[in-house]
Formats: sequence, C-alpha cells, structure tokens
Amino acid sequence: MTPLTLVASSDARGRGGAEHSLGHLLAALPDDVRVHVLGPDRAMVQWLAGRRPGAQAHVVDGFAPTARLLHRLRPDVVHLNRHSPWACGPATAAALTLPAARVTTVDQLPLRTVTLPELLRVRALTARVDAAVAVGEASARRVEDFYALGRGSVRSIPNYVPDPGVPARTPHDGPLRLVSVGRLDRVKAHDVLLDALVDVPDVTLTVVGEGGCRPALEKQVADLGLADRVLLPGWSEDVAGELARADVLVLPSRTEGWPLTVVEGMLAGLPVVATPVGSVPEAVQDGVTGLLVPKDDPNALAAALRRLRDDGRLRERLGAAGRARAAATMTADRMAEQWLALWEELRAAPRRSRLRTGPLRA
Repeated sequence: MTPLTLVASSDARGRGGAEHSLGHLLAALPDDVRVHVLGPDRAMVQWLAGRRPGAQAHVVDGFAPTARLLHRLRPDVVHLNRHSPWACGPATAAALTLPAARVTTVDQLPLRTVTLPELLRVRALTARVDAAVAVGEASARRVEDFYALGRGSVRSIPNYVPDPGVPARTPHDGPLRLVSVGRLDRVKAHDVLLDALVDVPDVTLTVVGEGGCRPALEKQVADLGLADRVLLPGWSEDVAGELARADVLVLPSRTEGWPLTVVEGMLAGLPVVATPVGSVPEAVQDGVTGLLVPKDDPNALAAALRRLRDDGRLRERLGAAGRARAAATMTADRMAEQWLALWEELRAAPRRSRLRTGPLRA
C-alpha cells in the first residue's frame, strides 16, 4: 500500500475524553501517515495537530467550505471523531462527496437523540460511510439500536492511552486516597460518590475535573459534612500525577462509552471501582482488575470502597492485574494498529455507495 493521507475531523470546542482519544491516536500512528486536522475551533484544531509533528491544521466550518478543502487535500481516508452521534454532520456530508476517499466515523459516546429529524440525519449519514465504529462492543450495539443501523453493522475499536509506566507512589500512612477524574457533570454521578462517602470513614477523595455541576457538588460536600475529606481542585493537565497520589480510582458514571480514565488508572496500577455502564465491563473485570457496582447505588458503592479500604492485599492484587492487562492490550500503539488495519482494509475494498444504503460492512 502507498502511504496513507488521513484527514481527522472534530467539531468539538472543548477538550474532553473524545478529543484526548483522537490526540492519542494521531500521536501513535506510523510516521509515514500524512495527517491533516480540520474543524471549526482554532484552539482545538491546533491542539490536535500539535499532538503529531508535521500534522497540518485547517480551521473550517460548514458544508461548502469543508467540501472545498477536502477536494483540494484529496485524502485517502476522512476520519470523523464524533463526541456525540450528531456531531460532525457538515464534515461527514462533505466527506461523502469525495470521489475516492474512504470515510469512517467513531462514536465516542452512545447517545440517543429524541428529535426525529436529527435521528434521521444521523442514520442517513452513518449508513453511507465506509465504516461506522464505536468505542467498545456494548457501545457499538447501542449505536446500532439507537439509529436502526442493523445488528453487527457498527465495529468496535476501544479508546486506549499511551503507557507512561507505573508511577512512583507517594508514601503515606494516612487515610485511603480515592481519586475520580472527569468533568463535573451529572452523567459522571459524583453526587452518588459523595453520598457513598458518608458511610466510608477514613478515606479522602479528590475529584479532578471542571464543569457545570461544581456549585451543586460544593453545596453537597458542605451539607454532608465532607469538607475535610473532599477536594475539588478543578481540571489538571497532570492526570498521571493525580493517579500517582491515589490508592483507588472511582468512576461512578451513569453512562459512558469507553472512558480513558479507566485505562489510565489500570496502567497506573490502581484498582478501579466503577459502574457497569457502556463498555466499562469490557475493560474492568469484576473481582479481577476492579470492582463493579450498580449505577445510582450509593450503598453498593460504599460497600465496595469499604472492602478496598480494609483489604490492602486485595488492592494490590486488583491493581497489579489491571496493570498487566492494560499494558498488554490497551495501549495507544495497539489502538493505532487497529485503526490502521481498518483503513487499509477499506482502501483495498470497493468504496461504499453514497446514493443508496445497505448493510454496513462489519
């Protein structure tokens, strides 16, 4: 195969897990892949392009300008990174006008729209790309069901992260240190974690993230009398450092795709306590690499945290098993290999019809 020219598109205007996963992918691709990054937000496009030396950034918005740019660049593959299934609509439509390029979408979060016109638009676009992908098998099945795409039509390529190695732990003799990493949003269920913490004395919690739920969470911390045990320091670019200072990673989310935080915690050698939502159970094996508890259940979450608080050997066993599994199968290099194999497969196969839809290749 000749070297591949890739256009990666994101219409995000803020950095979340979806954007970090794309950045990890771009950085891990082989050197001979020529990369262009496009999107409407200058800061985001420049940040993504900066993850890969030599990548070119293009700030563009709307169907017509994007189509003109893509026809000029003549890529082999256009890769649409969708933070929700209805993201990247104009860019997807523009990519489908290219006469030879293959088009792939990746849904970072399996969300359902309740607006019929939007549902029909998402389905019409997704059914015409060469490959639709979601981050995990469970997430793929949900996208298929939400948008009537047909069973087995959406592939799974999970989000992985670079392996920084096991960080040096900060020695301490005090309470067990919990950490939760993610935006302060209702879907992350930090409110449930705070309720659980009331019944788990002798532990501290640091919630690393920022978002619209901060005032409500600060009030909840005060109302529950947790001010001396809970920190809300905001977002940190040093997530590895936050993990190195922790003993357990907690992710009590109400919904997820394939959260990067889980893989980062496993690579850091931390036991993970999480809810079995989205594709989380594909990463966290209950009783092997972490503990899974029902969502919206503070009592079950508290019980799992007390179990880890009281059993140091269990923490060590789960953390070591998680580290071994993630290092063997969940690194950014492995993710890049899977994406590159898919793109080369699509290049070798006939381009999908853009005028009529049929079963997506899986």
